[in-house]
Amino acid sequence: MKFWQATAFCESEQLLDLARLSEETGFDGLMVSDHLVFPERIESKYPYTEDGDAHWTPDTDWPDPWVAIGAMSAVTQRLRFSTNVYVGPLRNPFHVAKSVGTAAHLSGNRVALGLGVGWMKEEFDLVGEEFHNRGKRLDEMIEIMRALWGGGMVEYHGEHYDFDRLAVSPTPSEPVPIWVGGQSEAALRRAARNDGWIGILYSPDEAFEWVERVRKHVDEAGRSDADFELLLAVYALDDVDLFRRLEDAGVTALVTAPWMLAGGGLSQKGGSTFDEKRRFVEDFAERVIARMR
Repeated sequence: MKFWQATAFCESEQLLDLARLSEETGFDGLMVSDHLVFPERIESKYPYTEDGDAHWTPDTDWPDPWVAIGAMSAVTQRLRFSTNVYVGPLRNPFHVAKSVGTAAHLSGNRVALGLGVGWMKEEFDLVGEEFHNRGKRLDEMIEIMRALWGGGMVEYHGEHYDFDRLAVSPTPSEPVPIWVGGQSEAALRRAARNDGWIGILYSPDEAFEWVERVRKHVDEAGRSDADFELLLAVYALDDVDLFRRLEDAGVTALVTAPWMLAGGGLSQKGGSTFDEKRRFVEDFAERVIARMR
């Protein structure tokens, strides 16, 4: 079992310290979440709460994921980084390929790309990207980015993107893993076609149900479990027996954020000091990571 630390709602000025601490305490990676803006008026429904309301406020930090990952990779040696998740179709494929490829190149291939289609139509309207075909565009984007990261001249002629031969540089020296977030059937099929699936926060029973659903899609896609990452979070902080059962069921990585227990609301700046966060991270590493390994 690998352990990834979520950074959503962490104060941006503490990210470099959190990256160093995560590497020191045995975490495998850090995940950075993504939103471009926070509109004052949001009519789109957040899909992961019962009332459809986003559970953060306008002053919540949403640092640019690739700037943050670049900075954190510069102060670590082993730690890996991913997005959870990056709203791909909110951007064009060239910008994403350039940012991700550069981060992978400079970090020594310590980057995975977690992708999703997004849920906030207001962000798409703001940047002039179509919202309703975002899934189909994301599928084409993935094909384009994989080709661009391979180096050399590339051309593409699809339904949504069409361009003649061009190149993007620098490129990573190893393939960038692409993991897909989302719970729709389309998202699960997209994940099965790629390198992994990122779930959200589940009860233990829900976690096992989602693992079964994902593995069904992986089998139908003719993929091997050995080359597929299945990452999720669960409502349990230190239940090592549960984590071992999840690992046996096919979960390859647990996403967690023990630093959140240090105090303060999720959306409040200055919710806790880094020293307060440190105690919870070190305690989790001792009680869980060390025992699992």
